[in-house]
Amino acid sequence: MDEYRRIADRVEAAVRDGRLRPGDRLPPQRVFARRHGIANSTAIRVYGELARRGLVVGEVGRGTFVRAAPPLPGPALAEATGAAPVDLQLNYPVAPGQSELMARALTALSRPDVLAEAVSGPAAATGTPQAREAAAGVLARPGWTPDPERVLFAGNGRQAIAAALSALVPPGGRLGVEALTYPLVKAVAERLGIRLVPLALDDEGVRPDALAAAHRAAPLAAVYLQPTLHNPLSTTAGEERRAALAELLRSLDLTAVEDTTWAFLLPDAPAPLAAHAPERVLLVDSLSKRLAPGLTVGYLVAPGPLRAAVADALRSGAWTAGGLALAAATRWAADGTVTEAAAAKRAETRARHALVLRRLDGHALRTSPHAYYCWWELPAPWRAETFTAAAAARAGVAVTPGSAFAVGPGSAPDAVRVGLASPPREVLDAALARLAALAAEPGAPAG
Repeated sequence: MDEYRRIADRVEAAVRDGRLRPGDRLPPQRVFARRHGIANSTAIRVYGELARRGLVVGEVGRGTFVRAAPPLPGPALAEATGAAPVDLQLNYPVAPGQSELMARALTALSRPDVLAEAVSGPAAATGTPQAREAAAGVLARPGWTPDPERVLFAGNGRQAIAAALSALVPPGGRLGVEALTYPLVKAVAERLGIRLVPLALDDEGVRPDALAAAHRAAPLAAVYLQPTLHNPLSTTAGEERRAALAELLRSLDLTAVEDTTWAFLLPDAPAPLAAHAPERVLLVDSLSKRLAPGLTVGYLVAPGPLRAAVADALRSGAWTAGGLALAAATRWAADGTVTEAAAAKRAETRARHALVLRRLDGHALRTSPHAYYCWWELPAPWRAETFTAAAAARAGVAVTPGSAFAVGPGSAPDAVRVGLASPPREVLDAALARLAALAAEPGAPAG
């Protein structure tokens, strides 16, 4: 067993037997590493494993805390689910026949001569001319197609984000982010020593006045944005908002990282921010959601002056794509697999959205018929952490508390993100029904 899992097991045992109690604060990761005689990187993995198990929650600026009620195995869980817990935290959509679609390209790659070339080593950050052309086709939107010569490749979307932030923001630098942001960005920033600055939101995402004020207070090195189907709020910025942000980036001499990972679900969305200010926007995307996370690549479309720096970050971070994955992705783009799978996943969102509206009718929801997630503002007196723990322990359903997305101390809302993508539709429907029943329990604890 890996060392970090053994240490996580010991911490879990301390939680189960009461030596660590709900609300107890764990030491900072560097202190934890020193006490256990392990590397800082191992301590980071321990804390990540504890969070994955639902035992702790981290709050930016405050630390890592034992959860109010860690999920416990037992009859209630088994009775509620009839099997394993339903995971509405992970969120990878699967289209019917997806594996058969993907197998076409992999069959071609099984030829010894083709396979030998694909597995000869990691791909260059710049890929190949064929890979760049294919990627440009995948990323194209109405009114915008990226210049293939600006395309770079990472192992996945997470690595693309890490490389972009590493290239743009020095250790100790300030990165503007939406006040509710993709949790991975928080983790990457912590590892790179980047300070996150929360930016106020409205129904179209980041407010330009909030971005300008944050930059005036102390210069930002860059800003990370999700203008299309924001995760977790599902908001999409309109054309005027994108144009205003683009003009603001120019006037502030600021570069944005635009994350379009979920944008394929909304093909008629306005052109990306990168189309409005190509010299000021570094776009990141991947095939993880369009196809599958197990064999994927990440894409970066870098402004010309930044291309070399981003490529260097990919190489130095060991974040470049594998040769086999890049060869498969290039074939999937060329033979229509990506297009077909994406269309099937777009069609599926509408059916899953209907389940949410039916099961959570009357609740405060923020979602979109094009999104694979919804943001649920919990009814009083539920607190997000207490509800998350109760959902896992009593309803057999794992959801993500608002604190995972919140930036800044004391800013965690009493809301949860419900992922809609991963379980079969009938399993999702039953899980939503159990969550609705739990939320309606009289005398719900305030946490």
